[in-house]
Amino acid sequence: MDLYITIGIIGIGIFLFIKDVFSIDTTSILIMALFIVSGVLNPEEGFSGFNHPATITLGCMFVVSGAIFRSGLIDGLSSHIIRIAKIHFMFALIVFCAISAVFSAFVNDAAVVAILIPIALSVCRDTGIAPSRLLIPISFAALFGGTCTLIGTSTNILVSSIAQKNGYEPFGMFEFSLPALCLLVIGFIYLLVIAPLLLPKRKNENEKVATPEQYIAEVVLLKGNDDINKTVTQADISQKYASNIVSIIRNGEAISTFDSDTKLEENDRLKIIIGPNRLSSLKSDRTYAISGDMQVDNQDFTHKHLYETLIPAGSSLAGSTLKEVSFRNVYGCTVLAIRQRNEMVENNISEVMLKEGDLLMIYASEDEISELVDTKLIIVLSEHKEKKVNYKKAIPALFIAVGVVTAAALGITSILISSMVGCLLLVTTTIIKPKEAYDAIEWKVIFMLAGVLSMGTALEKTGGAELISEFAFSNLGDLDPRITLSLIFLITFLSTNVLSSKATAALMVPIVLSLATTMEISEKPFLIAVMFACSLTFMTPVSYPTNTMVYAPGNYKFNDYLKVGTPLNIIIWIAASFIIPLFFPF
Repeated sequence: MDLYITIGIIGIGIFLFIKDVFSIDTTSILIMALFIVSGVLNPEEGFSGFNHPATITLGCMFVVSGAIFRSGLIDGLSSHIIRIAKIHFMFALIVFCAISAVFSAFVNDAAVVAILIPIALSVCRDTGIAPSRLLIPISFAALFGGTCTLIGTSTNILVSSIAQKNGYEPFGMFEFSLPALCLLVIGFIYLLVIAPLLLPKRKNENEKVATPEQYIAEVVLLKGNDDINKTVTQADISQKYASNIVSIIRNGEAISTFDSDTKLEENDRLKIIIGPNRLSSLKSDRTYAISGDMQVDNQDFTHKHLYETLIPAGSSLAGSTLKEVSFRNVYGCTVLAIRQRNEMVENNISEVMLKEGDLLMIYASEDEISELVDTKLIIVLSEHKEKKVNYKKAIPALFIAVGVVTAAALGITSILISSMVGCLLLVTTTIIKPKEAYDAIEWKVIFMLAGVLSMGTALEKTGGAELISEFAFSNLGDLDPRITLSLIFLITFLSTNVLSSKATAALMVPIVLSLATTMEISEKPFLIAVMFACSLTFMTPVSYPTNTMVYAPGNYKFNDYLKVGTPLNIIIWIAASFIIPLFFPF
């Protein structure tokens, strides 16, 4: 009976993951709660994900990564990156992909991409390169880099920890680096040679569609406005501010049909498509009131600026509305417009559910925007300010990070112990303050990881993993192990495109461990296949957080990921099927 309940709960979980009914961490905890309430897992087993080695290790590594980022070490390279990238598009592509891959092998890939996005956009503005030509390669390169080391992605740590908990040897820091580097080389050839032919050169769209530098905003014509009694085409809002009027709401009702000769009236509420610079100029005209900041007469304009920002992976804003978090009251600044992926938000923006990857146009002071950035709620895209390197913190933080990696790589201790010691050294030496350490941890990921681990535990306890592996063996047992490995890779990366990589790994690892035991072959090729397949997913913007982050700034469409990512996924799938067994025989 427990087996049927387990399958039912996992089915519910998969449905919720795919439909995105709740945030991914909420869904994960809900699954864990269902297992406990149903009696499939006792409370100790259900909550074991919180003290699982993978969860603790990941939390410590977030702190180590956070110390490096806060020191400004990576930001300090920005001027050199921009100087080289401005030479030619191909130089820009090579530099950004290389840096993204190298840093993602050792620190959080989402944080690396978050730093590179505004730098890349700065290069694009200065050189005329379309952002759509650079941002997908930056994301994909980060995924390749993450597969190269044990700490490269949380999925690698998760797979190794689950295997260790089941009595198998954990992976070493660089144990699977060689096959990962082979795939990285193949991926880089694709990104540098084939991807530029497939990537869109999208800068501007037709007049009714927002580009990555345009937003939809709602403006009210106040008394004395020069646009009153002017036609739509004659109005300053169209001519001077170069905006496009999408709709007109008059006396609470939308004008169903209007054309270029329609005259505007006092208190008309206009929905317009406008660029950030034009919106900034419009904001300073007191005869316009912009929705979200209607009390313009009481505002002090001297210290406020307009910022184009992005909600990064792990931001606590994701999954809430501006109204729910009391954004204006808590942070003192105003969101004037929102873009979700390639869609313009036309509803009341205060009631729009925010998602990772959304673009927000925020009107704020430097102090207000700095607070939002420091608490990792947003990253600023509209301008890139090179952060000064604090060498008093950067050098010891780098040494400690190298020590964490070296101790684990040489087998002196496990990555769990070395990362914990490194984390404690950073805090006790005040390189990073305790509050900063807490802020550096992406609690959403921690809770998600603790929740999804319960799925694997339930599958093992109820015999589900063994049952599935026996079914697979009865159908695949006579096949060459390479074909079985290839099918595992295929199933895993397809699943990751609709589920989270962590959920897929938590489900697949117990199954492949049982399958390897039944087939009486080494489990390591299968585990590495799961690791790589969970990370190397390129086909959709939701398959990995970094893919989601570059969606809106690059002005991509869903089909762009299919067009660029599908051939790459197929190439990597075929290559991995041959490369993994070369380094890890069955």
